[in-house]
This record gives sequence, structure tokens and C-alpha cells, in this order.
Amino acid sequence: MKVKKIGSIFILVIAALIWGVAFVAQSVGLEYVGPFTLNATRFALGGIVLIPVIFVMDRISGKSPSLWGSKDRTDRRNLLKGGVLCGLALSIATALQQIGLGYTSVGKAGFITAFYIIVVPLLGLLTGKRVSVLVWASVIIAMVGMYFLCVNEDFTVNIADLLILLCALVFSIHILIVDHFAPKVDGVRLSCIQFFVCAAVNAIPMFLTETPDIKVILSAWKPIAYTGVLSSGVAYTLQIVGQKNTHPVVASLIFSLEAVFAALAGWLILRQNLSARELLGSLLVFAAIILSQLKKPEGGKQRKQSEAEIIQASTEDVLNS
Repeated sequence: MKVKKIGSIFILVIAALIWGVAFVAQSVGLEYVGPFTLNATRFALGGIVLIPVIFVMDRISGKSPSLWGSKDRTDRRNLLKGGVLCGLALSIATALQQIGLGYTSVGKAGFITAFYIIVVPLLGLLTGKRVSVLVWASVIIAMVGMYFLCVNEDFTVNIADLLILLCALVFSIHILIVDHFAPKVDGVRLSCIQFFVCAAVNAIPMFLTETPDIKVILSAWKPIAYTGVLSSGVAYTLQIVGQKNTHPVVASLIFSLEAVFAALAGWLILRQNLSARELLGSLLVFAAIILSQLKKPEGGKQRKQSEAEIIQASTEDVLNS
């Protein structure tokens, strides 16, 4: 069991690394195409890449290759429902993130996006679950960090920062949806469906608000290939596979490294630097993320409820309501 947990943690770290560098690819991609065109093409590519993977995995496991992977109606219904819900949440989150990335730095966007780590346990409040003092303290610290990150010396807020903050809120919902469906269905198939749903949803505003051109899209093949094959096809699949043996709070803590990887990638590749004010805000947000994941001490005969239990219970209540 420990080997599985260690393997899952390693898988999630790789996913966080891929996503962190993907901030750079997404930023570069916007120099060629619009945000919806980039999302539609990369998620379509991510879904296409997974189709042969599904059939190869079926062959390896000795199963007959099939679209659903199961003849049970309940399994098929869960797979379809999970794929659609994951795809819708992912569509909204990545659209907000992609638009925001066009007007802010990679490192800053990475730390604002990581705010979803704190939002996840707070969602337990929706179903009447208690949140620890450490989580409330982390919220206050994160709010101070967000102030330094998003509010400049003139007390104005960049609209791009607000879009990415909204993106973080939706990503937290996506984590909970994945946590609910991943143990019940085939992870690769779930990932494949969510990508095609995401591509279809982004295609609508792409044709309505942008003018996609195949020549321009091909000129952006590098960022599209990275975000489509690695960030989408590989990393989101690793998330689904890795979360099967990992508590959602632990998973969200590992995903917080995405912000660090994004800042490093932005500095190394794009030569983007955070100002002293933004760096202070980033450090406060990251400190708040770490603090929010610390376990509460046991007291008396009855052990207090951990954040992981809050999230698991909240996930069931929210999704089943």
C-alpha cells in the first residue's frame, strides 16, 4: 500500500511540473492564436492522443478493446457523467486562465491559480462541515498575499488577476469532481471524455469571437503540442490516476508546486521576474497553502476531523445534492 501511495505522489509531482511549465507554453501560444482557439485545439489533441492509449491498455490487460471499457450500465453512466462534468469545469477554468494569461506574468498567474488549494477545504462549509483554525489562518495569510500580488501601489486591481482568481475557484471544483468519479471509472477514459467535452465547449466561442486559421494554428504547433499532449493528454490523466490512492488535500498540496514550477519556468524561459511586492505576495500565498494542509492535533477521546475527511464528505454531499 505504501508503494502505491509513494508512486501516486510521484505521479502528481510530475503532473504539477508539467502544468507549471505549461504556463509558459500557454503564454507563448497566445502570441499566435486566441485563448479559445488554443484551448479547443489543445484539448482536442489531448483527447485524440488518449484514444490509442485506451486500446493499448485494453490489449495489455487482456480485455477486448472497447469504447466504454465496461458493459455495466451504471459504470457507463458514471463514466459519461463524470467526463461531462469534468469537461465543463475544466472548460470554464482553463478559459478564464487563458484569457488572464494574456495580460499578466506567468509566475504571478501560477501563484494566483494555486489559491484553489485553500478553496478546496473551504467548500466543506457548504455542507456544514467545520474548518480548522489552521485553515482560517491560512485564508487570512493568503488574502494578504493576494493583496500584494493583485493590488498595485495605486490600489487598483488588474482584471486579468481577477479572472485567474475565478479560475482557481473553478479548478477547486474540478478537483472535487475528479475525486468523486476517479475511483469509480477508468481514469484514462474519463480523461479522454473530459478533453473532448472541453474542446467542444471552447469551439463555440472560438467560432463566435475569433477567426481560427489553420495556417496560424500550425505556426503555433509547439505550444499547442506541449499543452495538448503533455499538459492535457499526460498531466490531467496523471492527476486522475494519481488521485485514486491519494487524499484530495494531499493531492492539492502537491499541485501547489505548480505555482513554484511556473515561476521558475517563467524566469528561466521567458525572463519574467516578479517585483518585490509580487514576490512577497507569492511567498505568503505559498506559506498559506502549506499551513492549510497541516493536520490538526488529536484531542481527547474523539479525534478531530481532518481536512481530508472534510473534503471527502463535502464532495459526496455537494455532488449528490
